[in-house]
Amino acid sequence: MDMEAIVFEIIGCAGTAKSLVFEAIGEAKEGNFDEAEKLLGDAKAELLKAHDVQNDLIFQESSGNDIPMKLLLVHAEDHLMAAILAKDLGEEMINLYKLNRVK
Repeated sequence: MDMEAIVFEIIGCAGTAKSLVFEAIGEAKEGNFDEAEKLLGDAKAELLKAHDVQNDLIFQESSGNDIPMKLLLVHAEDHLMAAILAKDLGEEMINLYKLNRVK
């Protein structure tokens, strides 16, 4: 797979994950916690795909292969970090919605 395809794989998976997290938050806001948890699980699966691609790049570089550091790769890493942060904050928000329903 060429570098551009690798980068867009990371961006695509990260974008899908972030969208799923926001859907999960919306479901939790409505009290649909089972659906929220399912969507979070789907988001985590997308993040795992992106991490696998990222880890392959890290392995290649640690094996002595030069990985060109282009702005597009930095952009992909930024998308991945934002999606991971969205997942972490989304989990916390869903937990808060759950606590609020108990009261």
